[in-house]
Amino acid sequence: MDGRAWRRFRKNKGALWGGMLVLSVTLVAALGPLLAPHDPDQQHRETLLSGDGSPVAPWSVPGHPLGADSLGRDELSRLLHGGAVSMQVAFFATALAVLLGVVVGALSGYFLGAFDFLSMRLVDVLLSTPFLLIAIAIQRVWDDPALWTLFVLLGLLSWTTLARVTRAKTMQVRALDYIQAARALGAGRMRILLRHVLPNVLGPVIVLGTTLVAQMIIVESAMSFLGLGVQPPQASWGSMLREGQELMDDAPRLMLFPAAFIVMTVFGFNLLGEGLRDAFDPKD
Repeated sequence: MDGRAWRRFRKNKGALWGGMLVLSVTLVAALGPLLAPHDPDQQHRETLLSGDGSPVAPWSVPGHPLGADSLGRDELSRLLHGGAVSMQVAFFATALAVLLGVVVGALSGYFLGAFDFLSMRLVDVLLSTPFLLIAIAIQRVWDDPALWTLFVLLGLLSWTTLARVTRAKTMQVRALDYIQAARALGAGRMRILLRHVLPNVLGPVIVLGTTLVAQMIIVESAMSFLGLGVQPPQASWGSMLREGQELMDDAPRLMLFPAAFIVMTVFGFNLLGEGLRDAFDPKD
């Protein structure tokens, strides 16, 4: 980010709040397993014996500030571990999508020709197919999918918009005078692409990547809520929503806590993405 963009970003209070919110949630997710007071899958005898099998209320049992679910598992520990899992899936899926989108978009926009035609037709096919439908169909192939299959799946289905934006920006940059001058001086095509073109297309990529993290959190939560994402007993915010819906009348907090974290995290990434967009492109 250049000096002018950084100054515009610092003047945007919404972007700063979004950045602080994203940083806070990311730190909590990264340190969650270390901060959690208990094993998230452990059933605690004192919570199971404290009632009639219903979820334990917050602070009703020492050592469990947010209470426990109907299986006696500590709610705070599951929230912290679940945040780590949800953020891990979102970040890894976004990183894969950004890598694919930038590589395909830059090569298509710079070299054009047959590769551009084939790659853009693939993008058209993926964009015309319902995202969640593809994810459900592929997830059904595995009886017990590992966590890495989830973020690989999400990444492979999420690079198309990045590819289109990168391609359009690359075609715009390759026609500029300094690119023509570099060619006249004998610079190779890959050298021009890597040293002169890609640095000028990273602004939109950073903005889209930031908002894509928020989308990945929502998609992972939706898939886990439907039983197609993170599998029990492993916790994620989406799987905790699914577990809490059965006890919504007796213990609404079991859905309220993970839902609040999802909304807060997505809101933070969206604020940050809008701030970055305004910083990189003030005329937008």
